[in-house]
Amino acid sequence: MIMKSMLPDPIAERLAHSGVVAVVTVENPDDAGPIARALLAGGVGAIELTFRTARAAESIRRIRAEVPEILAGAGTLLNRAHVEAAIEAGAVFGVAPGCNPATIAAARECGLPFAPGVMTPTDMEIALEHGCRVLKYFPATNLAGPSALETMAAPFAHLGLRFIPLGGINLASLPPWLASASVLCVGGSWLAPRDVIQRKDWAVIQANAEQAAAVVRARK
Repeated sequence: MIMKSMLPDPIAERLAHSGVVAVVTVENPDDAGPIARALLAGGVGAIELTFRTARAAESIRRIRAEVPEILAGAGTLLNRAHVEAAIEAGAVFGVAPGCNPATIAAARECGLPFAPGVMTPTDMEIALEHGCRVLKYFPATNLAGPSALETMAAPFAHLGLRFIPLGGINLASLPPWLASASVLCVGGSWLAPRDVIQRKDWAVIQANAEQAAAVVRARK
């Protein structure tokens, strides 16, 4: 039996409206608010803070407190401890690079809207079995692009699967991904690269967001 989607429609709709989710790794939580404000000013309404640093949870907490208008999620959730930390920090949604049933179960039990990562039709079947219909497609550029996604997703089209491709996508390759009927939104680390964050060049992040938002508007 396929359960209700683990990513509720209101969150999915906000992700779709943004069109792009900024995937960001933050070392210093003091940078979290300025990054979020720059993205929002540029027209990107969603951010995924990766759990690749010890200060990820604090960065999410700062964004939720300082920039509540942006949809703030947690990424690279690999286990129950990550899920619990994301919930405690106030993450609105969670994302994983892979399709680990134990992590999906932890997200369900903790009440965290969740999108696991998939690469193959088998991954998609596992995700469906656990009630996930919005899926991270990762690593996107290693899998022959949007045409490969459409081919793999075709057997599941009647089940309403939607995808968030991520991994190696940039502004130049964004349009064909957004044009794919099964893509909900696109994740991108090019919006707020680590070197730009280290320089605290918030104007560059805003400019990147403006360019991405213009591509999203052109799709609509």
